[in-house]
Amino acid sequence: MKKRISSVALLLSMTILLNSCGVIFGGSKYQGTIVAKDHPNAEIFVGGKKLGNGQATALFPRNKELVVELKEPGCETKTETFGKAFRTGNFILSILGFGLVGLGVDLGTGASYKPDHKGNPSIKKESDKNYTFTVQPLFVNN
Repeated sequence: MKKRISSVALLLSMTILLNSCGVIFGGSKYQGTIVAKDHPNAEIFVGGKKLGNGQATALFPRNKELVVELKEPGCETKTETFGKAFRTGNFILSILGFGLVGLGVDLGTGASYKPDHKGNPSIKKESDKNYTFTVQPLFVNN
């Protein structure tokens, strides 16, 4: 019984201590919706994996740039890279609220980043966890 109580106490302590502002309010992934503007038949690929045609929604890691590739028969392939930005507000709150442990958790999980919606007008922030990426195809018929 004593061992069980110790295990529960350790698990509860880890849950509280290994959290941070970035993980609580954003997580290590975000939901992104990719829209191929004016091309409903364009195939959307991320990381070599087809996500859909015209519009696709998936979860993406915060700590990596999003590289989107559009393909449509008879047209050139369009590749666009959407950069990431540091989440300064969460960084400050993590340090104030959770100390160095919170900072380490945010950096380790990737929760310290977000899509660079302020630096790229093609990215629209819907919420802390949802973003829309509009790809302006430059398709040229062959």
